[in-house]
Amino acid sequence: MELELINYRPGYQPYFEKFNKAWLEEYFTVEELDKWVLEHPEEAIIDPGGAVYFAAVGETIVGTVALRVIEDGVLEMTKMAVDKTYRGGGAGHFLCKSAIEKARELGAKKLILYSNRILENAIHIYRKANFVEIPVVPGTYQRSDIMMEINFKG
Repeated sequence: MELELINYRPGYQPYFEKFNKAWLEEYFTVEELDKWVLEHPEEAIIDPGGAVYFAAVGETIVGTVALRVIEDGVLEMTKMAVDKTYRGGGAGHFLCKSAIEKARELGAKKLILYSNRILENAIHIYRKANFVEIPVVPGTYQRSDIMMEINFKG
């Protein structure tokens, strides 16, 4: 499967929303913050300096990931989701690796993420990409029971 990384376009917002809501509904619930971010990615992620990317196979959008600005030098890798039909084909690994590269390009000193231990495939991808577990900062997402980071400095 030949994957290509594509920058956000307004016409791709429905994919961002659909892929993320699908996995959230499968494992958890769509929280109010999720709903707002997924329906308004430009306002929630892009305008404050973040980015949204898509993985495509030819003309088909198969997954998405976002980088959200937390504070100066710190980005959150968030809203990584792959269309169920394409899971297991390397798109998640591709999106994670691409997000790490883009975070570096954007000058991040640190990239963090929140997840849940029941998402074993995702945690495996993160560990393989050199994310390390850190104590969870409470309050961002109710479903989070693991937080990970990559430090780029040094």
